[in-house]
Amino acid sequence: METRLDAVDRKMLAILQDEGRITLTELAGRLPLSVSRCQRRLRELEAAGVVTGYRTTVDAAAVGLGFEVLVFATLGDLGELADFDRMLADLPQVVEAQRLFGDPDYLIRIVAPDLTAYQRLYDDHLTRLPGKPRMVSTIVMKHVVESRALPLPEKAQARQD
Repeated sequence: METRLDAVDRKMLAILQDEGRITLTELAGRLPLSVSRCQRRLRELEAAGVVTGYRTTVDAAAVGLGFEVLVFATLGDLGELADFDRMLADLPQVVEAQRLFGDPDYLIRIVAPDLTAYQRLYDDHLTRLPGKPRMVSTIVMKHVVESRALPLPEKAQARQD
């Protein structure tokens, strides 16, 4: 269900997406809100599931995980979807995965220290996932667009305060 956002909510979310460590006082100062009203509105956005968490972005190469692979997986047995999802989620090297409509069934983003480590993960874990998956791996050459803030809609919707 879509949450109704007004211009202040959208501005708050835009700031938080770019500056997740901003203090509540700094955030309120950039909005037409007192600190207490800013805190209340932020808690409402969190409670509504609009703000789902806070995290730090880490440079994968700087921590030894500069080898990135996109894996396209097509299951031979769609009756195994739930088990496939569960076991895929248990692999820490899988940093993102989406189930898709059409072919392939999944797009999986994996990080590893190098090709040898990825091959070991592929041989020991990916090929043993349920559903008899057919997998095609593509090595990421360059990030053209990094993960970025959501482009929040411009249209204002009335908010009842």
